[in-house]
Amino acid sequence: QVNVVESGGGLVQPGGSLRLSCEASGIIFGSNVMGWWRQPPGQQRELVADMYGGGTTRYGDSVKGRFTISRDNKKKSWYLQMNNLKPEDTAVYYCKFSMGGNDYWGQGTQVTASS
Repeated sequence: QVNVVESGGGLVQPGGSLRLSCEASGIIFGSNVMGWWRQPPGQQRELVADMYGGGTTRYGDSVKGRFTISRDNKKKSWYLQMNNLKPEDTAVYYCKFSMGGNDYWGQGTQVTASS
């Protein structure tokens, strides 16, 4: 079965950094889309970053220049480096893997940027 597990959330002060990790099992890393989404309190889930099989990336406007998505196909893992965190980045972050027309989600991890 497909399993997706993420880690790395936490509490940081504005301007700080965090690195989120996601690892998938029961999958094949090929021409698949992997990414990160987030859901701020009281808001809908929104795109943070996507990476396509060929390496093309897409970022939400609010995180461009601050967040970077990367992947390691051998480890079946992908990452989100978050720099210069702002209070408005506070949300539950979910990693996502798309395969065979289906989306598989991590359990979510809380990221809080606050003084």
